[in-house]
Amino acid sequence: MIDLTPATGRMAGLLATVTDEELGMPTPCERMTLGDLIDHVDGLSLAFTWAAAKDPRAAEPGQGPSADAARLGDDWRERLPRRLDALAEAWRDPAAWSGMTRAGGIDLPGEVAGLVALDELVVHGWDIARSLGRPYTCSAEETGACLEFVSQAPEDPEPDSGLFGPPVRVPEDAPPLDRLIGRTGRDPHWKP
Repeated sequence: MIDLTPATGRMAGLLATVTDEELGMPTPCERMTLGDLIDHVDGLSLAFTWAAAKDPRAAEPGQGPSADAARLGDDWRERLPRRLDALAEAWRDPAAWSGMTRAGGIDLPGEVAGLVALDELVVHGWDIARSLGRPYTCSAEETGACLEFVSQAPEDPEPDSGLFGPPVRVPEDAPPLDRLIGRTGRDPHWKP
């Protein structure tokens, strides 16, 4: 079990600083604005909370990831911090990390779903920080868990298979966060 609270707290802190004018800014996720990415974080927060609780809503058809700023609604600044808190709380339950669950339309072991949730928070936290021109750091435990997780994925994912593109090569001796970001298809030196 890994505590998702630091990652959800960092994400909430970043989101609290986003202005309406910044929602149209580019992100390291190709063809995605900051608003689109925030919508994705909103949806994944709910989906992975349901996955942790083995909630039947997680298994409903059409629960794939969203990324559309038009779906944010006017209340996203109030709603999203609550969803992030609920996400961290749900993964504090040891039962969340066992058995099978479903998230984003995919059946997963609980322990894998927890790592996917952590990876989404860490990597998209980095994406949002970069879009805003802000620094981003996370713990060695978080980075290590995410790097180990993404290192198990195929080197050459299918084009347009999701938010992570083909890996960007970074030096073997690069900081772990840079290696994680490169492995998920981002240039660690990306700027808006």
